[in-house]
Amino acid sequence: MLDTLVSQAANGLVLGFIYVLIAVGLSITFGLLGVINFAHGAFFALGAYVAWQLFQLFGWSAVILAPPLVGLIGMAVEVTIIRRLYGKEPLLSLIVTFALALLIEAVIRYVWGADGKPFNPPPAFAGIVEAGPLLITRYRVAVLGATTATLLGLWGFLAFTPYGRILRAGSRDPEMVELLGINLPRVLTAVFGLGCMLAAIAGVLAAPLWTVSPSMAANAVMPAFVIVAIGGLGSFRGAVVAGLAVGIVTSLTIQFWPEAAAASMYALMFAIMLLRPRGLFGERWERFE
Repeated sequence: MLDTLVSQAANGLVLGFIYVLIAVGLSITFGLLGVINFAHGAFFALGAYVAWQLFQLFGWSAVILAPPLVGLIGMAVEVTIIRRLYGKEPLLSLIVTFALALLIEAVIRYVWGADGKPFNPPPAFAGIVEAGPLLITRYRVAVLGATTATLLGLWGFLAFTPYGRILRAGSRDPEMVELLGINLPRVLTAVFGLGCMLAAIAGVLAAPLWTVSPSMAANAVMPAFVIVAIGGLGSFRGAVVAGLAVGIVTSLTIQFWPEAAAASMYALMFAIMLLRPRGLFGERWERFE
């Protein structure tokens, strides 16, 4: 029982870190742009498909290019579509981004087909790691390392770089940032591209664990919204804590009560929202009140 519990908790951490990457991108986008991006899961799936295509054409060394490419696609989408939603009713952004998600999924089905694509881990990460009661695949250990490094890099970027400080200031007072002579539209485009790139990184890392299929988008977007709700809108720290909690709870439920696995994260959200309606680390956002 102890071996099973420890191994499932470790697998839950892997799942949780993947969820965290998706949710952090969604949270950053909402925190600065004020747009509810329902198409975020579609960029997650697009990252997996672009990585699969690059692998087929050029091998594993080219897979690292998938997230920046998806980020550039996201920036183009922001300039042509999302920018028109700023300052409008939140329901409008929800409808438009939902339509965008359907469009991206339709493009994926047209280009790559509806069948799932097998995507095995790199040969260097094949095999199992066994340490006492812990039993986990080498690739999952690599995913833990990659997601941790990505999140630490993102935190350092937001906390210690001038551009990161501009992003944080823009999320609180965009008018003041613009008055200081900073090109705010360009900042917003970069933020949306950053959010899409984080979703694509999660898609690339999840591709060998999940079947690469169009349904990946739906499997990613709902946990992301649940995590953002639990952690608090716009909170980086909240997204990390909530993502890990959702991953561990889901993994343990799959092991001990498989029938309730799909509902476990919603039950967790329900319990937390009853106690803290703003989420674990939710803050007061004056422009939404």
